[in-house]
Amino acid sequence: MKLGWISIIVFLFLLALLPIVFAKVLVTALVKLRLAPEVAVLVVVGIILGSVINIPITRIVRHEDVVVHPLALFGLGHLWPQWQRIQRETIIAVNVGGCVIPSMLALYEIGQLLAKGGTYLVIVGGVVLLNTGVCYIIAKPVEGVGIAMPAFLPPVVAALSALLFAPEEAPAVAFVAGVMGPLLGADLLHLRDLSKVVTGMASIGGAGTFDGIVLSGILAAYLA
Repeated sequence: MKLGWISIIVFLFLLALLPIVFAKVLVTALVKLRLAPEVAVLVVVGIILGSVINIPITRIVRHEDVVVHPLALFGLGHLWPQWQRIQRETIIAVNVGGCVIPSMLALYEIGQLLAKGGTYLVIVGGVVLLNTGVCYIIAKPVEGVGIAMPAFLPPVVAALSALLFAPEEAPAVAFVAGVMGPLLGADLLHLRDLSKVVTGMASIGGAGTFDGIVLSGILAAYLA
């Protein structure tokens, strides 16, 4: 019995450490992108806090009732059923932490690469195209979420491609491809598939693709 309680306590302790480890990995990866440590910390805080902010950009009118729960995007739609409501539309939104901030950082890295020579524009374009194709193939529509994809294949593709074609600037190239690949291949190119799934909100860069865009970019830079 005592051993069981000890196991539970150890599990909860390790679970509590996960956000700290995740934040440390984020900061380390961002520092590899030539960001000052204090700026990297601010970006990480922005990504974490911004992950709960979705900005609606358009709506898809539906002919069937859709059950909407504010926590559905985070896989918690079964909790507090009294929060559910019915609507006949799917809201397309952009997630601040999972899309806006990583995309702005990717554009900054593209500018840094261009300053080092136009050749890098061709390289990063090719790596982005490759990762976009991979993300397009593996991303699937999921009921109640929108578009979802496995988390770890895109960053591996981005990191290996960057190391192969631009080893001296691998972190930056890998980050750009890790962000833009899922954004283009998993989200934008699959927007038409949202009509096939019943969901109240589809968030670009939100849960489901948050791991795709943010983790792909960060892990790709970290691995490179």
